[in-house]
Amino acid sequence: MPRNYYRTIEDLEDAFYGRGAREVMKADAPVLSSTTAVYNAVYGAKCWSQMNLEANAFGVLKKSPWNMSGWRVITARANATVIGGVAENAQLPDTLKPTFAQVSTKPKTVVHGFNVSEVQQYLGKVDDSLGDTMEAMREYMAKEHAEHMNKMLLGDVDVVAGNNIESIDRVVSANNEVARVTANDCDIYGLDRDAGASWTDAYVDTAASSRALTLAMVDALFQNVWVNGGDPKLLFTGYDTDVRISALLQAQQRFVENQVVKGSVNGMQTLEGINAGFIVNSYLKRPIIVSKDTKQDTISRLYALDTDFLELRVAKPTRYYESGIESGDPFGINYLGQEGLYNTMAELICYFFKAQGKVRDLL
Repeated sequence: MPRNYYRTIEDLEDAFYGRGAREVMKADAPVLSSTTAVYNAVYGAKCWSQMNLEANAFGVLKKSPWNMSGWRVITARANATVIGGVAENAQLPDTLKPTFAQVSTKPKTVVHGFNVSEVQQYLGKVDDSLGDTMEAMREYMAKEHAEHMNKMLLGDVDVVAGNNIESIDRVVSANNEVARVTANDCDIYGLDRDAGASWTDAYVDTAASSRALTLAMVDALFQNVWVNGGDPKLLFTGYDTDVRISALLQAQQRFVENQVVKGSVNGMQTLEGINAGFIVNSYLKRPIIVSKDTKQDTISRLYALDTDFLELRVAKPTRYYESGIESGDPFGINYLGQEGLYNTMAELICYFFKAQGKVRDLL
């Protein structure tokens, strides 16, 4: 009886599937997700921002209404020496008066606009797009408007504000910082800091080259501001310096306390506590507020701020305007589309320079 031998793969297929199986085998052409014109990803209307848009300096500063453009200050005591005692039955001493001065400034206008074409706005409602594109832009630009004001508030002392809101770094400056900056860049509100030490000076710890931050520097910052008559309500710095302070405290087996702080926008404050406040580190029971925009030398500068005398004075709070085809006024913007605009009118005001302080040139 002849034996059956499987000499090829075809012999094996014939034995198991029958000889006709090979006659119906074919080459497949499957439809895959990579097949041209078959698959298209739907991205959805949500657009995830890849930027850090925090605006902590803008949020933490007290806001007050712009009820005047100037303020008066006392720049020297009425009595600079220790006198006042009189002899028995002696004549009354001469009367005295302190030295007065006037300071004034004007509000700055901050504007950020955006626009969307009529075609994009329509297609967003029928195709895969941002959906209501104007609404998406409103949400995003509101955050960026606040962030840009945060950047202004944390600008370098060596950059004159011009049309921008003044910076904390320029407010917290002094004559001993003049050597570190361009001539006259420390001047603010028309006050001259280049001529010599004066009542316009905040406390500034500066050095010709960067040096390591120490707790003694932070303690001296508080001490000097206290001696000058201020009482810092908070410390402000960058994330890197905040971490450095924590490391210094841990090295001495001390604990960084947590403090609950309240944010403020246009005069409205959050509730204190877990409901709406946020938890931050503290030093000497003063909260440490951080921002990515804080000016760095090697690491970020450190500010001690008495916010009783430092505020964002608001002439007109943030407002939103919109015009265009959907508003029935394409002629106003002169194209077929929709345009939006955020506008804030304000300025950073300091009533008492010596109540503020900073440490710079850190590594």
